[in-house]
Amino acid sequence: MRIRSSFLVIAAAAWIPVGLARAADSDADKLREALRAATMQTRQLEDQRAALQAKLADAEKEKAVAKAQIEGAKAETRRVEKRERETTEEFNRRLAERDETLDKWKAAYEEAASVARDRDAARAKFEAEAKAYKASTDSCVAKNTQLITHGQDLLRRYQSVTIGDTIVAREPVLGLRRVEIQNAIQDLRDKILDQKAAP
Repeated sequence: MRIRSSFLVIAAAAWIPVGLARAADSDADKLREALRAATMQTRQLEDQRAALQAKLADAEKEKAVAKAQIEGAKAETRRVEKRERETTEEFNRRLAERDETLDKWKAAYEEAASVARDRDAARAKFEAEAKAYKASTDSCVAKNTQLITHGQDLLRRYQSVTIGDTIVAREPVLGLRRVEIQNAIQDLRDKILDQKAAP
């Protein structure tokens, strides 16, 4: 029995290392397999990290390009706003100049219209005065013609007076001829006074 138990002990002792070795090999295989899986996972993670870093770099580049575009757009917007502001100011300045010129033209037109109205009034006045003067002149010419006629009639009578007429006119007794001469003189005086021009 003792031999058998020894054998069992020896077999057990032999089996333990073999079992242990098998267990150790199995653990080592598991560890190797785990290491391989971890290595593959690490490589995959590294590849993913590299891909993500590349994407991040691309995103950073795109961000930089977009930022540059935004800055360019902002600068262009500022330039356009400045140009628009300057254009608006120039337009307003020209509009103010046009309004000022228009006001000057209006004032000049009003002054010219006033002068024209004054000239028209003066022309109408002068035309009325000229018409009145023409009528007065025509009247004076007609009266002057009558005066000349009466003056010539007076001269003819004076020239036709003879010494006998003078003696008869001074006849002291009846004085008929004298009255007749005085009446003729009075008639001529009335005719001459009738031709006096009115002011």
